[in-house]
Amino acid sequence: MSPLDDPAREAAASAEPGFRAMLAARPHLALTEDGLAVEAVPLARIAAAHGTPTWVYSAAAITHRYRALADALGEAGLEARIHYAMKANDAEAIVTLLARQGAGADVVSEGERRIARHAGIAARDIVFSGVGKSEGELRSALADQVGQINVESAEELGMLSGIASAMGVKARIALRINPDVDAGTHAKITTGLAENKFGIPSADAIALYTHAASLPGIVPVGLAMHIGSQVTSLAPYRAAYGLLAALAGEVRAAGLPITLLDCGGGLGIPYRGEEVPSPAAFAAVLKETLGGLGLKIVIEPGRWIVGPAGILLARVVLQKQGEARRFVILDAAMNDLIRPSLYGAWHGILPITPARWRAALSPADVVGPVCESGDTFATGRALPDLGHGEIVALLDAGAYGSVMSSTYNARPLAAAVMVSGTVDAVIRDRQSFEAMRAGERLPPWLGPLLPPPAGPLAVPVPRR
Repeated sequence: MSPLDDPAREAAASAEPGFRAMLAARPHLALTEDGLAVEAVPLARIAAAHGTPTWVYSAAAITHRYRALADALGEAGLEARIHYAMKANDAEAIVTLLARQGAGADVVSEGERRIARHAGIAARDIVFSGVGKSEGELRSALADQVGQINVESAEELGMLSGIASAMGVKARIALRINPDVDAGTHAKITTGLAENKFGIPSADAIALYTHAASLPGIVPVGLAMHIGSQVTSLAPYRAAYGLLAALAGEVRAAGLPITLLDCGGGLGIPYRGEEVPSPAAFAAVLKETLGGLGLKIVIEPGRWIVGPAGILLARVVLQKQGEARRFVILDAAMNDLIRPSLYGAWHGILPITPARWRAALSPADVVGPVCESGDTFATGRALPDLGHGEIVALLDAGAYGSVMSSTYNARPLAAAVMVSGTVDAVIRDRQSFEAMRAGERLPPWLGPLLPPPAGPLAVPVPRR
């Protein structure tokens, strides 16, 4: 009998989705008698083999979501190309998997560009975005002949022209426009408002595009726009892309060359079961606003492709009953997954043991061991009793999870595993203490760094 055969369970007092609803919305997860699994690999097996905390990614989920988006664009009759936004997750195994599906890359640093190239993405299929590209990064990108550089300001345009001219090359550029459109997302991940640091005011677009066409070393090819991340409504896209279409018309009316429109990304995912646009609905807005212009379209999704495909596997250190609250303390912390601390983000939390899915629920605060009150994954979450050593999965951690990790509190980076069907493989080793501290040295006036002790440090206990 399946552990899910009791539909009367799920007695959470809040409007939060229950365990069954969270599972049903994530087809790459399954609950069997052996416990929660990613594809056909039990998470208990991964925890036993690789320890915790560990990132776990479903190759099938990543591939399926990429194909769903690509198919929606094709069915809408759009000449559109997907460039994966690597800032969401730059694991080389994930980038390689997407490269083999035909994805290009949207990069925001020299490091991301190098990962993309190493993963097999051709330079011509790379868009280099970002508000603060250094001179060294621009030189390197030009030497590699990247397909497109998104210029964020008049100042950057001038700097790029000088660098390209000195190198004797041409920079293919798109001007990133700030449409002053509210994406309706968290203030820290909106990018399309006039008060944000990103892009060129739309009122300045045509004059700057005209100027770009006259500059040495510059070949303007189009306009770019990105309004934010975790966008859960189509209205902001419709408004922004309507403006983009109008600007493209003005570029053409001025007799200037334009071949593409870079529409950015930001399509949201249902962390908490909320309604979000489907790929087909998003493609319909693209077709409605931009489909009749005869221009190539570039989109740059990240979270939508990889977010639901990843989980953070963590072990319960202990359960603590406070004066008024129950605390479930995990071995994962804010240094691993900072989104709840940084954005107040909601992540589903599932116990991996089937018996816990049938147990009584009560409110609990799920926290980590870091010495910060902000090291909290959930407050008042309806969970069963969770004792020492039990394992939980934090859902939808595939985007802006591992890439934002740190070694705060001298906590080495977690391991990462990719699952494909019945097999799993480590795609990043758990960081050792020695690797974490590698490269440190003392200044000369403090003398050489002492070698590590031969064994574990111990304090002698006096005998009585």
